[in-house]
Amino acid sequence: MERPELPLPQLHAFVVLAEELHFGRAAARLGIAQPPLSQQIRRLEEKVGHLLFHRAPGTVTLTAAGRELLPAAQRVLTGLADGLTAARAVGSGRAGRLRIGFAASLALTVLPGLLRTYRHQFPDVQLDIHEMTTAPQLAALREQSIDVGLVREPPADDSELRFETVLTERFVAVLPSAHPLTTQRTVRVEQLADESFVLLPRAVGPRLYDQISGLCSSAGFTLRVAQHAVEWQTVCGLVGAGLGVSLAPASIRRIRLHGVAFREIRPDTARTRVAVAWRANDPDPLVANLLAAVSQGS
Repeated sequence: MERPELPLPQLHAFVVLAEELHFGRAAARLGIAQPPLSQQIRRLEEKVGHLLFHRAPGTVTLTAAGRELLPAAQRVLTGLADGLTAARAVGSGRAGRLRIGFAASLALTVLPGLLRTYRHQFPDVQLDIHEMTTAPQLAALREQSIDVGLVREPPADDSELRFETVLTERFVAVLPSAHPLTTQRTVRVEQLADESFVLLPRAVGPRLYDQISGLCSSAGFTLRVAQHAVEWQTVCGLVGAGLGVSLAPASIRRIRLHGVAFREIRPDTARTRVAVAWRANDPDPLVANLLAAVSQGS
């Protein structure tokens, strides 16, 4: 049996009249005159095939059919109102799910403040946070498995992605605490010429790796990597275990590990760039709102 289509304006008129049980009050609440309200109710009754109201001088009451229809009509209208509210919230970027990638070391710098600012402004947005090094983040952005990334040393030119710098950092030397150079307040990079290095693999952050390699080349020696580690905390741990030394972004000093010492370097002109990354021409308002939060914090 084919189900009759019940237009929403007629359902709305029916529910309001059922709640008021007075044509004049119902029409005023709906912002229409009484004749159009009566027409809406008659059309609905024709679709149902039964009277929904008993009309008598001075009284309006629901029929058995009207009493049966009322809860269902209220659920339809409530569900529609809730759906419209949710759609507007998502459409304006006030609700939804935002997937953010971040390089682990940025949990020591820009990430906490950025998330606090964003969550304060948009508490109903669900945040999915993914710890990823730079190269996987860029791939995930292109594959649309994350929406925004916080990366170190983004590529200089990328037609698919956009970048906005949020922080620049100096480099520091990471040394075993018993290393002779820890007696100095600063370390010249050329003093590390005979050292083995612990470093992130180039594949996970090529531009950062090349920056560190360039620091060594400028100091007159070739970087010699004895051990790779994917995260800076692991790099520091391996340095503390005596497997080598490292050059790292200055925020790494916030990692407190036994057996590890940090020293400023000379020259200290090199800077590592931290940027927020997103897809070019991404229309998602969640992304736009996060970028606005980044701008507020910068």
